[in-house]
Amino acid sequence: MKNFHLRWFLLTLMSVFVFALVACSNDESASSDTQADDPDTTEETTEQEGYQKPQPNEDGTFNIEDFPKRALEGEVQQGGTLNFGLVSDTPFAGLLNYNFYSGAPDAEVLKWFDEPLLWIDEKFNYTQDGPATFEHSDDYKVWTFKIRDDLYWHDGEPVTAEDWAFSYEIIGHPDYDGVRYGSDFTIIEGMEEYHAGEADTISGIKVLDEKTLQITYEKPTPSLLAGGIWPYATPKHVFEGIDVKDMSESDPVRKNPIGFGPFKVESITPGESVVFKKNENYWQGEPALDEVILRVVDPSVVANELASGNLDMVDSFSTDLYKDNQDMEGIVFLGDIDNSYTYIGFKLGTWDKENGRVDYKPEESVVGDVNLRRAMWYAVDNDAVGKQFYDGFRWAATTLIAPSHSYYHDDTIEVPTYDPDKANEILDEAGYEDVDGDGFRENPDGSPLVINFASMSGGDIAEPLANYYIQSWQAVGLNVQLLDGRLHEFNTFYDRVGNGGNDDPEVHVFMGAWSVGSDVDPAGLYGPHAMFNFPRYESEENNRLLEEGVSEKAFDPEYRRQVYSEWQKLMVEEIPVFPTLYRSLLVPINENLRNYSVVVTDPPQLHKLGFAKED
Repeated sequence: MKNFHLRWFLLTLMSVFVFALVACSNDESASSDTQADDPDTTEETTEQEGYQKPQPNEDGTFNIEDFPKRALEGEVQQGGTLNFGLVSDTPFAGLLNYNFYSGAPDAEVLKWFDEPLLWIDEKFNYTQDGPATFEHSDDYKVWTFKIRDDLYWHDGEPVTAEDWAFSYEIIGHPDYDGVRYGSDFTIIEGMEEYHAGEADTISGIKVLDEKTLQITYEKPTPSLLAGGIWPYATPKHVFEGIDVKDMSESDPVRKNPIGFGPFKVESITPGESVVFKKNENYWQGEPALDEVILRVVDPSVVANELASGNLDMVDSFSTDLYKDNQDMEGIVFLGDIDNSYTYIGFKLGTWDKENGRVDYKPEESVVGDVNLRRAMWYAVDNDAVGKQFYDGFRWAATTLIAPSHSYYHDDTIEVPTYDPDKANEILDEAGYEDVDGDGFRENPDGSPLVINFASMSGGDIAEPLANYYIQSWQAVGLNVQLLDGRLHEFNTFYDRVGNGGNDDPEVHVFMGAWSVGSDVDPAGLYGPHAMFNFPRYESEENNRLLEEGVSEKAFDPEYRRQVYSEWQKLMVEEIPVFPTLYRSLLVPINENLRNYSVVVTDPPQLHKLGFAKED
């Protein structure tokens, strides 16, 4: 699925993949046993006259819909410093350019100084309210974009159509080493020839004048209406002279990046902190704050940092810490249903780097038997995990289209729920028996069955959660072992699971999470040419449904909904992954902060963020 406010930027960025890699470990924000509301009907829970503390349910769990989604609005002091915590047990990678970043920690840095040119509304459709407007032909093939005249890079140069086209030239270049290139680019006229080195320019991209860009699509899809257009410009005058193959390691990406957002990068301590100064020429108006200091804060100390006043807000807060910190003085907790889900993935093949596609080989996989995968789904109690580990801030997931997209999420589909007897029955019938009497089942051919399970570190809950899943599988006779006997930090985890196309053969099963983008199309995660297809799964029916979901017929929303309902059912049958939990976003902020939102589709308003005026 394709993917806004502090998180809005990340969401739009993810649109090219449908999903993007999230830097969430197992203790990040989560969600209760509520259902996602349609964006049109979601009620605002913040009252302008003050905050009301959410009360727990009878069983002691919480409901994320009881939390305010936005800080109070009002006039703010001019000036001041905001101390922002990026909650992570690993440094941010430092790829501070939207064309090259691949993890959410970098996106948390990017959002303060750069923005998308196109905004989306509460239904995840593009609007005419952002830095650029657009129009398209009746057949959706030709799109014309107009950039505002008052939009300037931090160095004073105007943001131009050349800058926007330059982003496409970078991502489509044969030497591009990032992860952006995919189906939203290949449908542009002339892009594949350019990417193959057969053409020096992209015939479908034309700069009509300084502020006007035109893009022609060979095969337009419904995704173009909801996140399928790359909305980020790149300052061409800064990068000119740098070869595309060297850009990701260059100073404009690593040391002195610029954007046109509300704050400018003043200084960077690699992987640890960034100091931002306000952009007085910001197109929406001069920011209220003079300065933002962002620093990485380990999940284990974030509550103390907030309580002591060292931080005014953080990007997210582990929901397992909420009960013990709900009465933290001077702090208000904002919350919303998160556009994400946690999942268990099964390695069913590898990535063919030469051809840029999945090499699906279930017959060579330790978990290639769908009966084994189905039994492993029945063996775990995700509902209990959501209540016991997350106090109701997460709840059992069903399908791979999250309820944040309520029009497409099919909650009528029957999925495996906790039933260890059923798990044992499936394994018995499939021939997995304990041949040597050691308490663990062997493969149907009698060979040893040892399943390596990879999971991320992060916070107090990560280890007991991983142990719960391992123990649940061992309870039905499966010899599942934690990979290397330990948890792995974010970057190492995804490198071994398959980021960059590197598949560690020692990884058999893994627990990850995806942030949901603005477009519902899941091809960026489960398509045959998607590098983020970490299970390395492919089938003719999967490919057919993914193609139908972006076909000309799919411009009809009802037809598209039917296609993705079939796709959700197929994933329940094939089980390359199974979703475990839908999640909530919980964000603590200084009670004196005003004009801040955690609603993912709210437009960027960081220039209004500030501390309340004193009476």
